[in-house]
Amino acid sequence: MKIYEVGGAVRDALLGQTIKERDWVVVGSSAEELLALGYRPVGKDFPVFLHPRSGEQYALARTERKIGPGYTGFAFDTSAEVTLQQDLARRDLTINAMAKDDDGQIIDPWGGRKDLANRLLRHVSTAFREDPLRVLRVARFAARFKSLGFTIAEETRDLMGEIVASDELEALRPERVWQETLKALQEDRPDVYFEVLRDCGALARVFPEVDALFGIPQPERWHPEIDTGVHTLMALRLAAEISASSAVRFAVLTHDFGKAATPKALLPRHHGHELRSVKILEAFCERLPVPNRFRDLAMHVARQHGVVHRAAELKPATVVKLIGEVDGFRQPDRFEEFLLACEADARGRKGLKDLPYTQADRLRKALRAARAVDAGRLQAERKLEGAMLGKALHAERIEAVKDALADG
Repeated sequence: MKIYEVGGAVRDALLGQTIKERDWVVVGSSAEELLALGYRPVGKDFPVFLHPRSGEQYALARTERKIGPGYTGFAFDTSAEVTLQQDLARRDLTINAMAKDDDGQIIDPWGGRKDLANRLLRHVSTAFREDPLRVLRVARFAARFKSLGFTIAEETRDLMGEIVASDELEALRPERVWQETLKALQEDRPDVYFEVLRDCGALARVFPEVDALFGIPQPERWHPEIDTGVHTLMALRLAAEISASSAVRFAVLTHDFGKAATPKALLPRHHGHELRSVKILEAFCERLPVPNRFRDLAMHVARQHGVVHRAAELKPATVVKLIGEVDGFRQPDRFEEFLLACEADARGRKGLKDLPYTQADRLRKALRAARAVDAGRLQAERKLEGAMLGKALHAERIEAVKDALADG
């Protein structure tokens, strides 16, 4: 039995990046031997085990053979005869197909180190075509390594296009699509993920709601970039710069879905697009396993971002109503995420990136003032209960907001 460190940890060490997790491949062994040594099984599709002390993942070396459609349509061989080179050959990209032995020597049969130096994302073999999930994975790695200057090899782009044309993407489980997309939203350049998917034709298959935004015009006065799809990715890029929250980034991605459904007679105006966005977003979240926290924030942003942009015009009562609708009194952290998403929408436009978004500061001030109103004091001083207490609390919050915003 021989054990090698493989995959992302080897790649990231060579790039000088922080290693977040380590994976290992076991050659010349069996599930029975690993179990006898105290490893704990976790794999369903193929044998993966957790180390009894470190908890890191150890997988038996394996080969794959395509036997059906989709991500799960593979037969695996995990016998002790499978070599390290055979295991590395089944991996997606050359930069992920390297291993390191106990002596720190790099095993690199597919030119991963050269592609790292050339900043190239290149597939290992034509077997790449057999797994449609790899289209999303390459797009995610493009998002992760964009800042380092990585590009996708032309021949790999061609294979991604072939997978799209084969209709294999339709076989992907929604759970797998969401897992890759969530990881992409956490990268430094999540907008690149969607750009790559669009370039190879996958965006229309996997995220038709996003793809439909491209080519939809907006008034140049408010959107100098004009194209709604372009604006969406500009806003998503800005969201990644001002917030590490994946929920904020998801809300920005989905906030204008309704503009693709605007009647052509109204273009380039989009009256009522907020409600259309909510409806389309609801269907999107039913199709994919989007967490409720993401869904709820995105719904608020889709419905209310236009109101936030007009914060300077809002009456105190309207401000208090807005805070209540977003549940800002009970969840101030979510209200902050709500404001950040609206800011990304406002500044994610051609020539407007550096424009101050004073609307958010105004609403933050209002929230602080409104939350400072003490319900316990009202209850004790006025002997109020139930609906009467709620009414008085609401009135005092309005007055507190009015006073806080009186100086502009």
